[in-house]
Amino acid sequence: MTSTITHKAQSLRKNNSGARSRRSTLLKLLRDIHGWLGLWGAILGLLFGVTGIIHNHRTVLKFELEKPVVSEVELAVPTQAQNSPKAMAAWLKQTLSMDREPRIKKEPAMTVSWHGKEMEQPEHWDIRFVAPQYKVISDYWAGSNSVSIKRTDETWVGTLNNFHRANGAGIGWVLLADSIGGSLVLLSITGLLLWTELNRRKTIGTLIFVSSVIAIYAIAANTM
Repeated sequence: MTSTITHKAQSLRKNNSGARSRRSTLLKLLRDIHGWLGLWGAILGLLFGVTGIIHNHRTVLKFELEKPVVSEVELAVPTQAQNSPKAMAAWLKQTLSMDREPRIKKEPAMTVSWHGKEMEQPEHWDIRFVAPQYKVISDYWAGSNSVSIKRTDETWVGTLNNFHRANGAGIGWVLLADSIGGSLVLLSITGLLLWTELNRRKTIGTLIFVSSVIAIYAIAANTM
């Protein structure tokens, strides 16, 4: 009888030891992941943090040593470019030597009131080429033989802000910015798991707390 009890006790201690070993291994893995994510977030977070501060306090810090350079021109439009917004965009891209794909916005023709008179407003095309360093806006009214073009060349501060917002940036930069957001999410999750040390009671308490905070934010957002 005593031998059986001793055997069960040894087996229980062995199982507990195995469970602790697995938890220790998982905690070590989480620490490694948390550390590498922290390094990645620190490198890119520095860039986004600095540009965010500059953007939020640009008027106080007065980093804008010069204003963006704005130039305007009006070009004659060939007949084939007047057929559609896409045709216009293709012609503009070639004529202006743009290295970005156009953003096309078409407003349909409509009846508008002008000093008490009803007038027909033609279709309007807004075609833009946007990059962090510049912005080109083409303004065209259907049926016209000319198009108005406005180009804005950003200063270094404006370029940094555009990179911060991924405004006009390529797909590579957008994915890079998304990786920071994903890293912060995983950093938060691994941080919570490390804080709980995978203890069941702490984990349940953390889940309840996080759920409560999310519920409060959801309720506050619905009432605003």
